[in-house]
Amino acid sequence: MRPIVGSIVALITPMHEDGSVDYDTLRRLIDWHIAEGTDCIGVVGTTGESPTVTVEEQAEIIRVAVEHAKGRVPIMAGAGANSTREAIELSKYAKQVGADCTLQVVPYYNKPTQEGIYRHFRAIAQAVDIPMILYNVPGRTVADMQHETVLRLAEVPGIVGIKEATGNIDRAAWLIKQVPKHFSVYSGDDPTAIALMLLGGHGNVSVTANVAPRAMHELCMAAIAGDAKRAVQIHMKLLALHKLLFVEPNPIPVKWALARMGKAGPALRLPLVPLSAAHHAALEQALREAELL
Repeated sequence: MRPIVGSIVALITPMHEDGSVDYDTLRRLIDWHIAEGTDCIGVVGTTGESPTVTVEEQAEIIRVAVEHAKGRVPIMAGAGANSTREAIELSKYAKQVGADCTLQVVPYYNKPTQEGIYRHFRAIAQAVDIPMILYNVPGRTVADMQHETVLRLAEVPGIVGIKEATGNIDRAAWLIKQVPKHFSVYSGDDPTAIALMLLGGHGNVSVTANVAPRAMHELCMAAIAGDAKRAVQIHMKLLALHKLLFVEPNPIPVKWALARMGKAGPALRLPLVPLSAAHHAALEQALREAELL
């Protein structure tokens, strides 16, 4: 796989009011992102409500995204699970339908050891010949993949990068310094992504890109090129948005924002509920500051 560089949108899964997946809007969002310059589209990750879509829906969302993108932009398929067997089956399906790579989250809830984490990802890589991006987000998974474990996994054929979502820039810097040259380090934290990329990271798996795809593409390109002045200018314009899109658990605020922009409906699946009215005005103001309304 040609390494992915730039803005990778962590795409929402649009839904109808009855909770069913809205595939027509999914296709429209893919077209919009391609037109706006998004460098890669990530589907059914955290922002895509992977915990509440069924395995069958997850597979169909991946298939539809690949089919509709038609090679215009790489598709990163969320295929992670806390069951290694399930992650392997999802990865096999992603390969079968033509996804460019998979995103594999650290197994959640069952709290594996570092050796368990290593063997989980190694087993998937050995079972399925598709490039894999690791995803470390201990705020959600509880289990935290340590630096030494990442370095071990970076030597496993087929594991090509990591989405580093801790927001810890010192930690990210050591990864960038020590991983092999073929291994990509991506931010998974919009507020600190600019710093990670200026330090040599390869891009940002972004929630903010859902509503500001062109700005996030331009920010990533500037930061990766070392144009700190331009990157900071865009970052400051998006600063309030980065914050307020996490005022309640993701993807609650970003779905409200997309609905306000007329891009997708606000529907979520329980146990997620709509954004509290107390946050509407501030998030709308952040959208206006970013010139999205």
